[in-house]
Amino acid sequence: MRYKWRTEFQNKKDNLLDWLKQPKNLLRILVAAVVLAALTGSALWLNRPAEGEVATSASQMVYEKAVVTAVLSDDAVPDLEYAEGKRVGTQELEIRLQSGAHKGEIMGLTNYMSALFNVDLEEGDSIIVRILTDEDGGYYASLFNYNRGMVLGIFILLFFVLLTALGGRKGMGALLGLLFTLSCIWFILIPCLIRGIPAVPVTVAVIVVTSVGGLILLNGFSKKTFCAALGCVIGVVSAGAVAGIVGWWTPIDGFNMSEAENLILYGADQGLKVRGLLVCGVLISALGAVMDVALGIASSVWEMREQNGALTAGQLFRSGMHIGRDAMGTMANTLILAFAGSSLNMLILVQTYDIPFIQLVNTDYICIEIIQSIAGAMGVLLTVPIVAFISARLMAGGKRIS
Repeated sequence: MRYKWRTEFQNKKDNLLDWLKQPKNLLRILVAAVVLAALTGSALWLNRPAEGEVATSASQMVYEKAVVTAVLSDDAVPDLEYAEGKRVGTQELEIRLQSGAHKGEIMGLTNYMSALFNVDLEEGDSIIVRILTDEDGGYYASLFNYNRGMVLGIFILLFFVLLTALGGRKGMGALLGLLFTLSCIWFILIPCLIRGIPAVPVTVAVIVVTSVGGLILLNGFSKKTFCAALGCVIGVVSAGAVAGIVGWWTPIDGFNMSEAENLILYGADQGLKVRGLLVCGVLISALGAVMDVALGIASSVWEMREQNGALTAGQLFRSGMHIGRDAMGTMANTLILAFAGSSLNMLILVQTYDIPFIQLVNTDYICIEIIQSIAGAMGVLLTVPIVAFISARLMAGGKRIS
């Protein structure tokens, strides 16, 4: 067994060395290193503290971990009329801080429980508290919420383990691609938007980088990856174009979003432009589904070409379209149902209040959700023929589609 393992390791090492000896592969590594260095430098520059920047009030709030050491009194009772049996009332607690400057200190805490804010605590529960300091230097704790960090961390770790264990090398590539995409959005796209860089162009640029990078991490450098990446970018941009046209025609834009007021109040001083954020949201939300469809079509065409090298571009295109039609319905349903799921509470209220249809379809929130979901679905639909055409054209050795 040990000899077999050593042989496999040596074979993999030899294959890697042979791969590195090829000039085109060395060029690929060099280009990837340059791009990664440029992205890292851009992220560091965009996230640097601005000259004269004042810390926000939210960033100055102090939150610490604590544990309930005793429940001193509890007058909460189940509320069957408005809270569906949740306990409503007041608890007097004794807590011990587990982090921060006052770590280890014992403090008193009053917990007010209502139907909406209901943190029902027992001895030993882990919580998050906010430390408030008076002008005279005194301080006290205010309950914020349960400490959910450990549970969420385990949940995310479980997802990572399943992805890599079941997906193998592909799963690891998918995980790296996901982290790469999220990093680009958080450290590059959002700082660019806050600084007032034109929203749609910078979002398209980030999508190009993340789609190409994510697909390369998942599938390596290949003609299949190139076809999927090119089709993905065209499909996502098509979704954004559709959303932009409909938004202009409606008219509706970023100023109609529910968060627009806060964005104007807290982001305008830094240069944030709200108008283009609606299209940006469509571009980002469509990326995952479009990437999935693009790679699926490109992989299918590639496999058919591998199995039968005599297939013409026309035959590959038609086969890609047949396969893509199956993906169209499921992906379109995914995007539409994602809207229904995220807006379920609002849809329930619509029926509860019996809102007239003419009012409903002309409400900003409903219009935005419809535009985002339909534009994303249209991006998926357009991606299928685009990727099928590009893949068939390139993988068939340049033969024309008949």
